[in-house]
Parts: sequence; structure tokens; C-alpha cells
Amino acid sequence: METNSAALTISSALTLLHTGEISVSELAEACYFQIEHLNPKLNAFIYVDCAGRRETGKDGCQLPVPIAIKDLFDVTGLPTTAGSPSFFGKTPAESNACVVEKIITAGATILGKTNMHEIALGVTGVNPHYGACRNPWDTARITGGSSSGSAAALAAGMCLGALGTDTGGSIRIPASLCGVVGLKPTYGRVSLRGVIPLSWNLDHAGPMARTVRDVALLMQIIAGYDALDPASVDVPVDDYLAHLDDGVTGLRVALAGGVYFNETDVEVGDAVQDSANVFVSLGAQVEEVEISWARQAALANGVMVQADAAAFHRERLAEHPDWFGVDVRQRLQNGAACTSTEYALARRTQSEMRRKFENLFADFDILLTPTTPIPAPLIEGTDAIEQARRLTRFTAPFNLTGLPALSLPCGFTSAGLPIGLQIISRPWAEAQVLRAGNAYELATEWRLREPRL
Repeated sequence: METNSAALTISSALTLLHTGEISVSELAEACYFQIEHLNPKLNAFIYVDCAGRRETGKDGCQLPVPIAIKDLFDVTGLPTTAGSPSFFGKTPAESNACVVEKIITAGATILGKTNMHEIALGVTGVNPHYGACRNPWDTARITGGSSSGSAAALAAGMCLGALGTDTGGSIRIPASLCGVVGLKPTYGRVSLRGVIPLSWNLDHAGPMARTVRDVALLMQIIAGYDALDPASVDVPVDDYLAHLDDGVTGLRVALAGGVYFNETDVEVGDAVQDSANVFVSLGAQVEEVEISWARQAALANGVMVQADAAAFHRERLAEHPDWFGVDVRQRLQNGAACTSTEYALARRTQSEMRRKFENLFADFDILLTPTTPIPAPLIEGTDAIEQARRLTRFTAPFNLTGLPALSLPCGFTSAGLPIGLQIISRPWAEAQVLRAGNAYELATEWRLREPRL
């Protein structure tokens, strides 16, 4: 049969594979076809592995589907450049990142490495070395970042799932702007071993896909303790699929309110309010809660990201500052100028914000916010540093606090641009976040829309 990867999800592909209607190789070829025809337009992949890295000769694989990998993760035999080939990627990786090894063992086909904002320090996806990654819904607009190519590839049917990283919103922002689903798990839930860091204190790795169920499938494979990762935490892994369809009846839902969360594009604000109404119709109890204090969390996260990045890249910044793009170099220099007092105050804010959210989730099961305050801006004339401030406004607080946060589509603007809803919960409650997202997704039709390419 002729396979249209743009119309498939991981779940639907697994059904077709089980019934024998398609083969693993046919599924991969469908994605390669999309890459060949659309990547020149979108610039989502910077390296395509036509060999398709996967475990061969295995029957009954959990995940025999095509997956894209952000260019921060090591894949054996492929270069890892972190979007900055002047510094990285001179030789192929000698081993797989922990989570890459897990998905390959589960049977996934690795299609290649996706484009990203340089060293992951930015959210536009405009890369000075590889060129701008373009939004499938409007190629004149940014994808968001830094997991830019992962989101664009998903939206365009170039892959069925992807791996991303998130330090201030880098999974959720491109998921929101490109109309796909992305999960930032609890800090320490998914191994970072074999991933080039941006901030040792704030980095998260997580799954991206076209539906919440697909994200849950990926999460089931990549979650778990890694004794070789200093940031990994030994907490039992939930069954993310067991209660995915249980609905939200009786769930206590906080809708973020106050000046900080109300300062959004009108269409974004209306879409999120409509989403809250959907939760009410599904049997949840929704209450607007003033949490403008989250602004402090976003600001502290910004301080720590830049300072931590400057620490990791200190030798490169000192020896070859001109090898970095203008916006990334400026942010690294800002981070290097951060004083110990400023950093200590940011860490104190981190402790305070964790306690504030702990108290919030004593009264509520989940929190709803917009993922981003605006839809995707134009590439032309965009200021990467200013966009980092704007687009991380609602995502960064949950990197600082390490809470699980999911972005999924909740509408489109009058110009046809996707809008994202963010669902957050207490630590280790990924199953609850996914359950709530799945209930909302199935009650709406946003997941059914596809960009016209």
C-alpha cells in the first residue's frame, strides 16, 4: 500500500504494522519521501541517515517507527553538533545517548538529526550555521526552539515521533508554534547522559509527537533511572498508558490568572479560556487562580540558564567568541557577567517557587496556562533575545521548579497559526498530565488539522 506518513500517528502506524498492512521499511520510506520533498522548504533536518539506524532481526518490538533526534543527542556513527558545527561534531559519536539507546532497542528507526537553535540557547530556530528552520503552517515564520526541527518535522509528516530537550521551554515552545505535542517531564525523570548540556541544573529531555497518546508511548520507553547520570532520580516509573483514557471527571483544575498570565495575544487568551470550558464540560472543577508570582520564576530561570551556559562554554567563549552567532554570544557574555550574588538569589527564588507550586498543587490536580503568549512570529526582523523573553514567559517557571509540563494544540488564530495549551502538575505526575491532555485532545478536533505544504 502507498503510505502517507503525514496522516499517521505512532498509534495508527503500530496498528497497521500489527495487521501487516504496512512494513517497517515502508513506514520509514514514507518518512524519507516527506523529508526529500519538504526538507528543502522547511530545513528541519541537518543530517539525514538514509541507512536508518535500528535494531535488526527483532520481533515484537515496542516502537518500530521512524523517529527524529535533536542534534544534542549522541547517535552512534553520526555527528553531534549542537547546532554549532564550528565547535562540535568533528567526529561521529562513539555511543548512543541513554534515551537514544532505549528507543533503538525498542525497535525505532533513527531518521537523522534535526535543526535547532545554536547550542540550544534560544527559541527561534534561526541558526547562523545551518539556516533558519521554517514553520510548516507558514514558512515565513519561526518554528520556536530550541527543538525547532523536531517540531517542524512532526508537523510536516517527516517523522512519527521525536526527541527534544527543554531548558526554558525548548520542547513546549516549538510544539505550541508548530501545532504538535511535547512533554517536559519532571527534572530527573529522563536521562541526560549523552546529551550536550545547556544548563546542568535546568535541562530536561522529553518526547514530542502528534498526539498525547503517542507522547505517552514514547515516554514509557525513555523514562527511568540512570545511575550514570548525576541528575537522574530513582523514582518508580508509572504506566503512562494504563489510565490514559480515564478522563478528568472530578479533577481540580487551576486556570492561571492575574496580570502576568493575562498579558497574551487576544486569540491565545480566548483559546485557553475555551479550553478551560472544555474541561468543565468533561466534568472537571475549574477555578481561576492568581499566580502572577510566576514572573519571579521565569526571571530566575533566565539568570540561571545564561550563567550555566556560560560556565559550560567558558573555554569556547574565551577562545573563539566570533564562532558563535550574535544572539547566542550576547547571551553567553551576559551569563559570564552574572555575579555570585545574582546567582545565589536565583537559586533562592528556585526554592521559594518550588514551595509555592507545592502549595498550589495541594489544592489542585493540574494547572492550565497558555504555552506561549503569542503565535509564531515572522522570521524576518525577529530579535532572538527579545523573543526568548517573550516566548519563555509561561514555560520557564516550570524548568526552574522541575515540574512536568505538557503542550498540546488548543486552537488556531485567524491567520491559521497554531495555539498551544500548557498542562502542569506536581513532581512525577506525568501520568496525570497526559491523562488530562488526552481527555482534552479527544474532546476537540485540533489534532486533525494538517499544514498545507
